[in-house]
Amino acid sequence: MTMIISDECISCDVCEPECPNGAISLGDEYYRVDPGKCTECVGHYDEPQCAEVCPVDCISRDENNPESREILQARFEALMADK
Repeated sequence: MTMIISDECISCDVCEPECPNGAISLGDEYYRVDPGKCTECVGHYDEPQCAEVCPVDCISRDENNPESREILQARFEALMADK
């Protein structure tokens, strides 16, 4: 699963710099996560850093788009190969 940010986001700017993959950006009303870049911090950290720092707990795993750790690891490796 990738992470999602709900409409409860207060646009506090805390999560964006924490994302090691640059998957978080400001949308029209609140921050959003690019699922093509989100690895839930697999390859970088043990837990998704965006959810760890969110002061209103509006960031969670997208239950509608489950992804295995292997898929997240492969995405991490592809993103690192592009750098």
